[in-house]
Amino acid sequence: MIKAMMKRTQEVLFFLILALFYKATGMKPCSKPPQVDCDGFCLSWRLAVEANNVRGWRTVPTQCLHYLETYMIGGQYDRDIEFIVGEIMSYVNGIVPSDDGMDAWILDVDDTCISNVLYYKGKRYGCDPYDPSGFRAWAMSGKCPAIPAMLRLFSNLVNMGFKVILLTGRDEETLGQVTIENLNNQGFVDYERLILRTEAYKGQGAVAYKSAIRKQLVEEGYRIWGNVGDQWSDLHGDYIGNRTFKLPNPILASDFTSKKVHAVNQNM
Repeated sequence: MIKAMMKRTQEVLFFLILALFYKATGMKPCSKPPQVDCDGFCLSWRLAVEANNVRGWRTVPTQCLHYLETYMIGGQYDRDIEFIVGEIMSYVNGIVPSDDGMDAWILDVDDTCISNVLYYKGKRYGCDPYDPSGFRAWAMSGKCPAIPAMLRLFSNLVNMGFKVILLTGRDEETLGQVTIENLNNQGFVDYERLILRTEAYKGQGAVAYKSAIRKQLVEEGYRIWGNVGDQWSDLHGDYIGNRTFKLPNPILASDFTSKKVHAVNQNM
């Protein structure tokens, strides 16, 4: 009888301490699915996000903060990028560029060539709502580091004779020069062209904007052998190229990208 009461008291104390912990940290207990631990749920959630099966989300689930932090800076994110770049190079090695100089690759910029992980660290890796003013200030600092595997891919493509075109939703008027300097400082030089969003495309969704630019490039005679981006909006639409490659980004929703760009441009 006494043992049973002591056990019950210990259980009550345990749940009381757990409740105080969640209240103090702002974290929520993992509640779905109940038979799987938080990391298991977050792994499934990340996979569904990357597969574009989960849409309409604006923030990372709060209970996945630790999981996302571990994923982004603990090594797995880098290993995933390395794996994808390996697959890209296997494809590239089977292509023989022509002599006319019109064989092209399109690379997105943010979180494809250069990383915003340092910025998102301060935003709890996507658990906080998107902050357009904060992102603008970060972009204006010009401190985005290169993603090592992507810099290596970029250099290989240039050295093999491909014309690498960097296509970004960043605003040309306000972020053009700082983006050029940031890319150059991180080793992205000798690209064919850096295309930023001009006044003519402000307020337009990412898919429509990038489709229009790719259409222009094809009409100029470029053959788009590959297209690489961290968002599905980089890879959907028209004239997407011979092959597309999606890089991981579980921090920012694909269908929120166009809203993000619009919000940034509105605050320029």
